[in-house]
Amino acid sequence: MKQEKEENKKLHNSNFFEACKNAVNGIIYGTTTQSNVKKQLVIIAFVMLISLFFNLSKVEFICLIFACVLIIFAEMVNTAVETVVDLYVDVYHPKAKIAKDVAAGAVVITAINAVIIAYFLFFDKIGEIGNSIYQTVINSPTYLAFVVVILIVIVAVALKAAKIRGKRNNKELIISCQSMLASAAVVATWIVTENLVALSFATILAIMICMNRVESKERTVVEVVLGVILGILITILMYGLTLFR
Repeated sequence: MKQEKEENKKLHNSNFFEACKNAVNGIIYGTTTQSNVKKQLVIIAFVMLISLFFNLSKVEFICLIFACVLIIFAEMVNTAVETVVDLYVDVYHPKAKIAKDVAAGAVVITAINAVIIAYFLFFDKIGEIGNSIYQTVINSPTYLAFVVVILIVIVAVALKAAKIRGKRNNKELIISCQSMLASAAVVATWIVTENLVALSFATILAIMICMNRVESKERTVVEVVLGVILGILITILMYGLTLFR
């Protein structure tokens, strides 16, 4: 009997400070053991950091904070429900499943709510920033050339990572990424400078790179030519899209 009373005392807070301590312990447990809470905290931290650059009003910032807190609150309630259900149910039971599903559904609803709030807070501002950046890029061939080079590098890395290959004469066909980047640099140099001297040097350098790939037997002639064609097409496409917009 005495043992039962001691256990009941453990389940109830004796004073306000103990209640606060237990609440803090619950928060620490939820944030350190639940992977979903950890991921959400990382996302929230990123959103808070990004919000500093959007000049939100007080009301907008309060709405953003409320949406973020609501997600963590729902996730912690979901954790509590799952823990209690697992404590009392050792085998599968339809009602236990319903309790867990409803708690998980609450998390989904708060996440959807947060996405809607973020849409109304950031969409127009992101559109304005994106349009400003776009106008800066298309009005400056130098910036556009830089974007093209970055895009070519991304495509090259993607080709390397995905190992996009074909078959030719029972041998693997790999597009030459270096020749692709070299040819893109030549086209971008001509569009930006319209200088024959700069174009000549860029072309000579690109040819040397392509020849080196073939002579070192790292790539075949076909693979180098495919890289050159792809680099030229991507560069012309990027410049063409900005001209016809």
